[in-house]
Amino acid sequence: MHNIIMNHNIHGYIRRDLEVAARSRLADNPALALLGPRQCGKSTLARHLLVDFPEAVYIDAELPSDRNKLRDPEAFLRLYRGRLVCIDEVQRIPDLFPVLRSLIDQSGTNGQFLILGSASRDLIRQSSESLAGRIAYLQLTPFSVTEVADQPTRWLQGGFPRSFFASPDASFSWRIDFIRSFLERDIPMLHIGIPPESVGRLLTMCAHHHGQLLNLEKLAGSMGVHAGTIRNYLDLLCGAFMMRRLPPFMANVKKRLVKSPKIYLRDSGILHALLNITTMDDLFAHPIYGDSWEGLVIEHILAMNQDGMDAGFYRTSNGAEMDLVVQVGATRIGIECKASSAPSVSRGFWNAMDDLQLTEAFIVAPVDSSYPYGDRATVCPLVDCLERIRSFTRM
Repeated sequence: MHNIIMNHNIHGYIRRDLEVAARSRLADNPALALLGPRQCGKSTLARHLLVDFPEAVYIDAELPSDRNKLRDPEAFLRLYRGRLVCIDEVQRIPDLFPVLRSLIDQSGTNGQFLILGSASRDLIRQSSESLAGRIAYLQLTPFSVTEVADQPTRWLQGGFPRSFFASPDASFSWRIDFIRSFLERDIPMLHIGIPPESVGRLLTMCAHHHGQLLNLEKLAGSMGVHAGTIRNYLDLLCGAFMMRRLPPFMANVKKRLVKSPKIYLRDSGILHALLNITTMDDLFAHPIYGDSWEGLVIEHILAMNQDGMDAGFYRTSNGAEMDLVVQVGATRIGIECKASSAPSVSRGFWNAMDDLQLTEAFIVAPVDSSYPYGDRATVCPLVDCLERIRSFTRM
């Protein structure tokens, strides 16, 4: 039967940072939801995990033939009781979750279901209502710099596997097709009634505002719609893992803080495709250069899936500023992003350090190795910054 996963070697597999956590969550919970954008590698990771379960069952809800098997989901899933069942693109079968809850409670064992989805908002709402206390969540991103060594390519072409491994021209074409497919195919599925062309216009506008404060009224005026409509569209784009709203870090300081979030395209390659940036020379010459690096760094840090990690940017009315502040317990770390091999910072950086009483501060730049910057900060490559933040979470 084609949907039984046989025990075989997977050639060309890139080990994902999330793999250990996924195995642990499967062992400790009846169900695991692995969420992330389409084409980021969820199915590949799932098939790799299922090698440990020789009789596991894989259902791809994108295929009509597989969806037909779940016309009577209770009968079908009972047939495979005792085996791990993986259901890919589960948001296409929203009525499945109550059935999963019943079967989980009847069995009472862990490792029953591995659920993959690329629509976080709807998926989490549906599953949290039906599977509360029975399911764990992990979010898979496109490749990170800790998973693939070629950082310039990762920055320019983004982390989607098919984009990263392709030649520059093929990568750019793939990303343009991906954006078109997302708008024409995914948007109508995620929300009936929202015009894909309007979402596409907003996505392009957000690319030009990448790394800037969100101004709903300005975006709404440019598109000729109400601010509430823009907010709904942004909710949709964030829920589909295309965009991120970074909130301000609300520190308990006696300063007047900026309260609007900042907006970022989550994948640098998608950002560059929307801006028609095809080469590193194009990127170096483009005004988005510094903001693109900032978004790359921030996305990597926020994608670490660290429990209890609070993060946001810091900006006051008197000019104190930090691109990202991360707090884990009592540890508070500041991150400034500089797309320069010889980075320098402004007085606002040091003022932010004083305001926030940081444990450590990093100036993350495209450099080869870390070195002190004064007596209170460290210039470092992105990989070193990620490892340092992980070290704090392990303490």
